[in-house]
Amino acid sequence: MQQKSKTPTGLSVGQIAKRAGVSVQTLHFYESKNLITSTRNTGNQRRYHGNVLRRIAVIKTAQKLGVSLKEIAEVFQLLPKEKSPTTQEWKKMSSKWRTSLQQRIDDLTQLRDQLDTCIGCGCLSIKSCGLRNPNDKAAKNGTGAVFWNQ
Repeated sequence: MQQKSKTPTGLSVGQIAKRAGVSVQTLHFYESKNLITSTRNTGNQRRYHGNVLRRIAVIKTAQKLGVSLKEIAEVFQLLPKEKSPTTQEWKKMSSKWRTSLQQRIDDLTQLRDQLDTCIGCGCLSIKSCGLRNPNDKAAKNGTGAVFWNQ
């Protein structure tokens, strides 16, 4: 969300993009998703506070970990927009992701550990497939071609 500012302080969109290693379009996109904020100077140009750099770093790191922009936006709502978050505020934010990241790690570990049994199987034995049908969850839906939530 952009606000009018009477002072031309802050970094330009080009400066932030260069320092953060992202495109200007990416900054505009993040702003449209309320992940970052800017003000407008008297010339109607965007100006960003330096704390935006940290937010962008968190966004990019979280994305590499598989955290969705929706999840990022949810935890960013817990953080102050006009100042750099404290260490305690960052810890609170990161704890929100810990459970979902652990579930992803567990799922990938299971996939890795069971992948060898699937190669060449063609899922001819769906009843015993630990990846597609763990613990024969599909059995409760009846026989034949059934679907289940994973």
